[in-house]
Amino acid sequence: MLDLATELGPKSLERAVNEADKLDLVDPETLRRELDGRAGRAGVKPLRALLDRDTFLLTDEELERLFLSLVREMGLPLPRTREMVNGFEVDFFWPELKLVVETDGLRYHRTPSAQARDALRDQIHTAAGYTRLRFSHHQVRYEPAHVKRILGETVVRLSRIHT
Repeated sequence: MLDLATELGPKSLERAVNEADKLDLVDPETLRRELDGRAGRAGVKPLRALLDRDTFLLTDEELERLFLSLVREMGLPLPRTREMVNGFEVDFFWPELKLVVETDGLRYHRTPSAQARDALRDQIHTAAGYTRLRFSHHQVRYEPAHVKRILGETVVRLSRIHT
């Protein structure tokens, strides 16, 4: 990873770390700790910046990274990612607001069976008292103002309820 950090830009490095984590080749927490003993070595600074607890979030898809960029632009607290909620792994979760957000890429959400699973997940979250939002690939990539408006209005409403 140190060698990659000297060759790749920030976005490519983040993709590499996420992919290595997904393949169980590296654990970001362990990698972060290992950097402490390597101060001054090439690649340490960009990896340390990437793995900072306030900025690094594990994601599986570029779509999720795009969504996180919108969250950061809005100045919202960063959500938990890949969290188990009501028996399902969700894309984004704000526990203090009981808010679940899913970003749906075309690859995993276009078949009737996938859509039925998504509906079941949404129903279970709703029955448990959670608010869930689902944004399509098209919305996140090409309609970011809409995504930010809906997410922002939802966060404001839920903040009033849960504080």
